[in-house]
Amino acid sequence: MSQIETFSFSKEQFEKIRSYTFGRNWPVVYILENKKEIYIGETVNAFNRGNQHYDNPERRKLDRMHIITDEEYNKSATLDIESSLIQFMAADGLFTLQNGNQGLLNHNYFDRQKYQAKFERLWVQLQEMSLAKKDLVQIKNSDVFKYSPYKALTDDQREIVTSLLEEIRMGTSSTFIINGGPGTGKTILATFLMKSLKEIQETKNLEIALVVPMTSLRQTLKKVFQNVTGLKSNMVIGPNEVVNKKYDLLLIDEAHRLRQRKNITNYASFDITNKKLGLGNNGNELDWILRSSKQQILFYDKGQHVRPSDINHEIYPRLKAKQYTLNTQMRVGAGEEGEKYISFIQNIFDVVDAKPETFTKYDFQIYDNIEKMVSDIKHRDREMELCRVISGYAWPWISKKDPSMHDIEIDGVQLKWNSVNQNWVNSKNAINEVGCIHTVQGYDLNYAGVIIGPEISYNKTYRKFEIHVEKYFDMNGKRGTDDPKELERYIINIYKTLLTRGIEGTYVYIVDPELRQFFKDRLE
Repeated sequence: MSQIETFSFSKEQFEKIRSYTFGRNWPVVYILENKKEIYIGETVNAFNRGNQHYDNPERRKLDRMHIITDEEYNKSATLDIESSLIQFMAADGLFTLQNGNQGLLNHNYFDRQKYQAKFERLWVQLQEMSLAKKDLVQIKNSDVFKYSPYKALTDDQREIVTSLLEEIRMGTSSTFIINGGPGTGKTILATFLMKSLKEIQETKNLEIALVVPMTSLRQTLKKVFQNVTGLKSNMVIGPNEVVNKKYDLLLIDEAHRLRQRKNITNYASFDITNKKLGLGNNGNELDWILRSSKQQILFYDKGQHVRPSDINHEIYPRLKAKQYTLNTQMRVGAGEEGEKYISFIQNIFDVVDAKPETFTKYDFQIYDNIEKMVSDIKHRDREMELCRVISGYAWPWISKKDPSMHDIEIDGVQLKWNSVNQNWVNSKNAINEVGCIHTVQGYDLNYAGVIIGPEISYNKTYRKFEIHVEKYFDMNGKRGTDDPKELERYIINIYKTLLTRGIEGTYVYIVDPELRQFFKDRLE
């Protein structure tokens, strides 16, 4: 069993660490803290490492050293536990971390499940010692944890980070596009890069910011940055704020949601910004970013354009940009089966005639009864929280004007759209509501209950999807496009996005019976 031994972190007390059973020649994890700041590390010689830290003025501000030991610890285990402690303590928010975010690893090793169980018991001990505040489940479900820059990167993420940091130092390219499908960790990579750039000597003085087009996600990331050493909430900005000063580097998350002057709510404000930059009325938010910064990193997914106001996807390939691609899927669980599920969703909307798929680890279900689906999502939410019902915009938003009214009725089941726009996923009554695309794009759920509305059906005679414009009620999604093919692409992109929100599983109810059967036919 893991145990924690506490020592005063002072030169006079190091002899006690030397004589401690696990003070030398044994793999341990340690915590240095002063009730405000904290540093987490691992070593095979706590005595020597403590002496080294004491020579660092930042570490010398800390006054206690907690050595975490176990007779079954090995180097792989302590590296893993160190990484987990950094990630969870950063999101817990009780301390400010002195750690950098480089070098965190998630790797498999013999008996890893046993050591992960030990970590869960260790966390309870830390709570009892007032070194941790929140429960692990509570932290795992928090946005601060999901978007924290203290994350162990995948191999392709790490390769991209290494290349980008070198490119930024050298200044050889000005524009970079990070292409990545749903769940490939674009936002995580963006926050990781922001933290790294503020730690590295050559880049820490650069004028940088993270541009987030979507208001709700922007507010979430501001909260994340408040708890990270070296980052500030005002480093997260909207596209309209980039013109306020000149930047060395801008990182643009969800770049596919940057807007053009088409089907927007405030043309006057848009035109003022265009005029300020010497652009005509055809100027867009991407132009603003290019004019306001020396270098740009765009995190982009061609498949997530969901409104006519989104900049035309044909513009991005025309940029003289260095291209990178994220391939490893991080959101959907179940390992390789998660990758298979993402491909399945992409293929099913392209009406690809492929053999039926089977999912044994990822919980994917098609329902004939919407009441049952909603009930199951609520049951999952009681088990693990952060499970939500979401849908395309296929019903008018009546409750916006009259909160006593319902918006959606299917087979006698009455439901309401989301009552709040910002941070709806974490809002108090979210489990009793239905979230639209604009409340969940960019967010993760444990389980997603997706209602595919009547605006999309399947014609089995012609073997194709059919879009019913009269049953699509997003006025901002309709205005600005007369091309039915373009509108069809937006609606299909909406459902591709909704169906790839669930980490543990996705439950689906489809209004059109032919489309429901089409989905069922592609499952064994």
